[in-house]
Amino acid sequence: MKHFVLAFFAMALAWAQPVVAQDNPVVVELYTSQGCSSCPAADAILHELADRDDVIALALHVDYWDYIGWKDPFASPAHTKRQRAYAAAGQRRTIYTPEMIVQGQTDIVGAKPMKLSEAIAKHARQASAVALELERRGDMVRIQARALADPAEPLTVHMMRYTPERTTQIKRGENAGKTLRYANVVEGWQVLGTWDGTAPLSIDAPAAGALPTVVILQSGKAGPIRAAARLR
Repeated sequence: MKHFVLAFFAMALAWAQPVVAQDNPVVVELYTSQGCSSCPAADAILHELADRDDVIALALHVDYWDYIGWKDPFASPAHTKRQRAYAAAGQRRTIYTPEMIVQGQTDIVGAKPMKLSEAIAKHARQASAVALELERRGDMVRIQARALADPAEPLTVHMMRYTPERTTQIKRGENAGKTLRYANVVEGWQVLGTWDGTAPLSIDAPAAGALPTVVILQSGKAGPIRAAARLR
């Protein structure tokens, strides 16, 4: 089944390759859990996205599956809170795994490679409202941005790090007995502030170590993502 999903996803990408500059990537957030038996197929799809330059693929492990007998070591209540914010913004009453949110706007339930590919292509065709650049300076990252159009509302400046690959032997819960690999596991998500776009943005943020760094500029708490950039 896993090989079928990955093969189908590859076909979908061939049909709908996004036309986009590599400095304006589309953000795909996967809300997942090691305690969820439906999640490994979505985790595998995220692996297929992880090396692409035109996509920033992020695995946000949530904590609300931990009660069934296996505590996900990558889970964070902050990830659950962010998923709830998306649900509230989309007037959805429940949250679930696996769920993918594309560019802060399109939610995809489960492992659906064709829908995911179509969503990535759709958002890649949209003109960027912000020019965003990152530069590593020792243990700091300089974040610079300028508005290319009048922002409809202030943008929240998010920064996070991720580990490109992690492996876990799962001993309990719905995935007991499996050894699973995870791509781009998010950690250290933080909000650096807000920006109204009237003047250029310049922030120097601490980012010690070699982990990749991602910056997202997003409308409100859980609105459309207007710009994103990554330092690998």
